[in-house]
Formats: sequence, C-alpha cells, structure tokens
Amino acid sequence: MNYQKILDSILEQISLSGKTPKLLLHACCAPCSSYVLEYLSKYFEITLYYYNPNIHPETEYTRRINELKKFINEYKTNNRIYLVEENYDPKEYFEQIKGLEDLGERSKRCYKCYKFRMEKAVRYAKENDFDYFTTTLSISPYKKANWINEIGKILENKYDIKYLYSDFKKKNGYKRSLELSKEYGLYRQDYCGCIYSKQEREIKI
Repeated sequence: MNYQKILDSILEQISLSGKTPKLLLHACCAPCSSYVLEYLSKYFEITLYYYNPNIHPETEYTRRINELKKFINEYKTNNRIYLVEENYDPKEYFEQIKGLEDLGERSKRCYKCYKFRMEKAVRYAKENDFDYFTTTLSISPYKKANWINEIGKILENKYDIKYLYSDFKKKNGYKRSLELSKEYGLYRQDYCGCIYSKQEREIKI
C-alpha cells in the first residue's frame, strides 16, 4: 500500500473541512518527532505521547525526553503542541517481549514492541476524545512501515478511533529530520532504544 498517498488524501480532506482535529502522536524521540511536527502541525492540534519503557538505560530515557521537551519549547508552530509523559517502567517492556529476547533487530520482537506502545497510545486517545492517533516510528529507515500501519489498522478497528496512516520517511522526511536535528542541536542516539539494539550496535562498532 502507498501510505503516503493515503495520508495525502486525509490531509486534503482536513484542509477542505476547515477544522483542526485533535491528533495523539506517539513519540519515540525529539529527532524523529521534529519533521513529523513540522509536517502535521498545520493540520492538527497535536499532543505528543511519550511512552517508551523499552529504552535502556534510564539515563538514556531521561536524555531523550528532555531533548523532546527542549524541542517543543523552541520550535514554533501554528497550533500549540502538548506533551503527555507516561511512567517509565522497563518491566512492562520485558514482559511483552518475553521469549523473543534473542531475535535480532527488525524481528518479531520489534513488532511486539511497536504494538504494545501503540496500543497504550490508542487507549489514551480513546479515553481523551482524540480524533486521530499515529506514531513517529515510521520515519526511521530501520523500521518497517508496513508493520506499523498494519498495527495501526488493527488498533483503529479494535478501539473505533481513526488511525493516521503514514510513512514519514517519504518526501525526504528522514533527511529533513537530520536537518532539523542539526538546526536545533538535538541529540541523535545511535541505537533504537532497547538493551538488545544497544548490544547489537556495540558489536558492530
């Protein structure tokens, strides 16, 4: 499926409606959020939802959320950006991927990680009357957009709330995130976030 084409169609409909829907945007870090906020903030009132118990160690988690807060404070948008930070409890991550620890990057372990974080986000969106939900995850060239959008569709049907289909790496989205990171002096991590991706990165180095 051409997720960018689907997104273009949705954004065109929103523009024609003259309304500003509420979007809950699951965020993994400031660099990935930067371009997505630049792209979507003209169409939506956005609340960033920071739920990432997969991140290891806690100092890395803290550094990433602080960078996100810094970017939100410095970046100017037409519509105000809000932030919700959930509790950091790594046990939640390890419970979800139990038995999959030895699988590599871009494996079923990652699929499970995407799904439980996105499901936490969609529950919050449903409980707080958002019009749409989505995630910044698809901007990464290392993540499978088809998995992310497949999960989004499942959750859309399960919770009866619209999922914003996307592949944010399209239209040079990833390249633009690099430019914005440089412009705002954002910390860019060199691994996805979990202890396993960190170990794989260290082996490659």
